[in-house]
Amino acid sequence: MASDHSILSTVVLVLTLVSAGTEVCESARIFTLINDCKETVWPAIFPGENFGGGGFEMKSSQSIVLTAPVAWSGRIWGRTGCNFNKNGNGTCQTGRCGTSLKCTGSGETPATLAEFTLATPDFYDVSLVDGFNLPLAVTPINGKGNCSVAGCNGDLRPNCPKELAVKANGKTVGCRSACDVFNTDEYCCRGAYGGPGTCKPTKYSETFKAACPAAYSYAYDDPTSVLTCSGTDYVITFCSSRNASVCTYHNNKLHCNGSEGKKSLMGKWWPLMLGLPLMITYG
Repeated sequence: MASDHSILSTVVLVLTLVSAGTEVCESARIFTLINDCKETVWPAIFPGENFGGGGFEMKSSQSIVLTAPVAWSGRIWGRTGCNFNKNGNGTCQTGRCGTSLKCTGSGETPATLAEFTLATPDFYDVSLVDGFNLPLAVTPINGKGNCSVAGCNGDLRPNCPKELAVKANGKTVGCRSACDVFNTDEYCCRGAYGGPGTCKPTKYSETFKAACPAAYSYAYDDPTSVLTCSGTDYVITFCSSRNASVCTYHNNKLHCNGSEGKKSLMGKWWPLMLGLPLMITYG
């Protein structure tokens, strides 16, 4: 779970970005991306031509605030171990979309996916059907409806079965799906297994589910893994537990997930939060 220090750092970073010029309107869907990993992550968005350009770099502890296009439907994921040149060309250990920093198509497996359909209500989920490369949490902020947090409680990579592991420099950097590795009807939920009544959890999907209980671990996983929420903004956090408190700041208001997290943050950090706009404006 995130510490008070990391929560404050996140709020400060988000506040800085919004105050520095991110335009927000009342009806916009605001996406705050936070890199809680110890290393740099390269988020990818598809389709992303009008949504972050399709991909960018985020250093450890960095945050960015984006406005999603109206009625956007797509996916967001993190790429790891990337090396791009000044022209935005390069490679990644996981999640790459060809050789480009800015993705114009889906990424390669394995990759932990945050999937969205923005409508009334929104539909969203975290999917491990294409494998796992980073812990991911999707937190709705200030919405109406179910609005549960989707994603992971921990990092699957240390417990990835060796037959599914993707390694780089002797380290497990990703965990492929059983369908991707074995390509059988049973693991891929096709043929005689092509329905929710016949495609059942396997030892591999159960390992995925243990790390990410609020995510799709295989094609016909619990349908409650798809969540709904209306009129919400979203915080997408890489390398954080879905139980962690997160906040975003826009329209001159601090928005946090859950009243307890908000009360805790307000009580401890509100004097500093009040001073931040002055520091940013006049510093």
